[in-house]
Order: sequence, then structure tokens, then C-alpha cells
Amino acid sequence: MSRNKRVLIVLPAYNAAKTIERTYKAIPMDYADDVLLVDDKSSDETVRIARELGIKTILHDKNRGYGGNQKTCYKYGIETGADIIIMLHPDYQYTPKLIPVMVEMLLTGEFNAVFASRILGGKALKQGMPIYKYFSNRLLTFIQNILLGAKLSEYHTGYRAYTKEVLSSIPFELNSDGFVFDNELIAQVLYKGYSVGEITCPTKYETDSSSINFLNSVKYGLGCLKVSLLYRLNKLKIIHSALFRFNEK
Repeated sequence: MSRNKRVLIVLPAYNAAKTIERTYKAIPMDYADDVLLVDDKSSDETVRIARELGIKTILHDKNRGYGGNQKTCYKYGIETGADIIIMLHPDYQYTPKLIPVMVEMLLTGEFNAVFASRILGGKALKQGMPIYKYFSNRLLTFIQNILLGAKLSEYHTGYRAYTKEVLSSIPFELNSDGFVFDNELIAQVLYKGYSVGEITCPTKYETDSSSINFLNSVKYGLGCLKVSLLYRLNKLKIIHSALFRFNEK
């Protein structure tokens, strides 16, 4: 435990056999009380390798999507009493070495969530982010900051840390089972008034790193804009979406 706070690292996995061992062995275990891998019906050896490494593993009986995978991760964290839950992609795109920093930021009490940003360091393109993804990221972030009234450097990182308080009070089970789940969760966090911190995160874009294709990227972008508009309409009390009705703590 870190200062009597239980830390859980969750790995939402789909066909991560080539990178799961490297990711897991890079996790600073002094800051991880438990590691959970949720396998979303992989067709490779992800589950076998995870079990050989001794990782607690939950298997989906069918592919539930990226958001559906996270729902299982966070429900497990809440049910098992984790105080801090960190989502880390098992494709080794994000370095696990930042986990101690993310935990310490949450332990200060100044932040309720911490996101590892690929944009803050100004080296996303040099580190291999495709040009079209970089510029779409910047454009979406610009529009979302206006609609959400925030000043985040990006909304699309897959490396995030949350306190138990955040995940216990937000109805994330109503969110999408697809990629837009992350943006819905950010919108909910901001709507609730929680404080979000960011840190610079170097990333690696390799052949084994997960990525969505261009068509799905377009669908994702439109979904993000829809979420941000929904947030603004709720703030203006024009509509009342169930996504922004929060559980009592």
C-alpha cells in the first residue's frame, strides 16, 4: 500500500500477447498492490501469457469493446476496495514508469484524476504519432475545451488514474462500450467538478501497439464532439441526460 491507499493497475487487453510481458515487468510494483488484466476475447496467447506471469485475469465470454472492457476493470476495482485505479494499455505504448508520479499526485488530495498526456511534452510527432492523428487530436481538443470549459492538453490518452471516489460516483456503466467511453468518462468527471491533473508522457508507436483505423477514427471523433455537445446542453439545462446523473457517495 502507498500511504495506506490500495493501488490497482488495470490492463484492458485485446490481442496483447506480444507486449503484455514487457508492459507488466515494467510496472513499479512498489506502487502496485494488485494488477488485473481483463481479456476481451483475444484470439492470440494473451490469456496464457498473463496467467504464466501470475497476473489476475478476467475473461470476457465475448468481445465487449474497449469501453466494455474498462467497465469490467473499474467494477472490479470498486468491488475489491481499491483506493486508486490506474488504467494502463498493455501494448507498451505508454511507459509504466509514470505510475509512481500519478499515484503521488492523487495522494496530495489536489487531484481526483490524473491523465498522462502525449501532447504536453511537445514531442508527439517525433515519437511517431501519425500526422493526421496529431492534427485531429489538436482540433478535437480545442473544440472540446471550449464546450467543456476546460484547459486539458488532450482528451484522447489511454493512460489514466482515478480515485475510488470518482469511479464510485459516476454512472460509467451507462457509457458506450466502444472507444468513446473515455471521452464520456472525462465529460462526467468534469461535469461533477472533479479536479484533473496532467503529466507529460513519452509514447512509443510500434507495429505491436494498438491503433484504430481511419474510419473508426472518424467515428470516434464525431462521437467525442457529440459527448461534448451533450455536456454543454446539460450544463445549460436544455436537456437532462442520464450520463450526468450522479450516484450519491
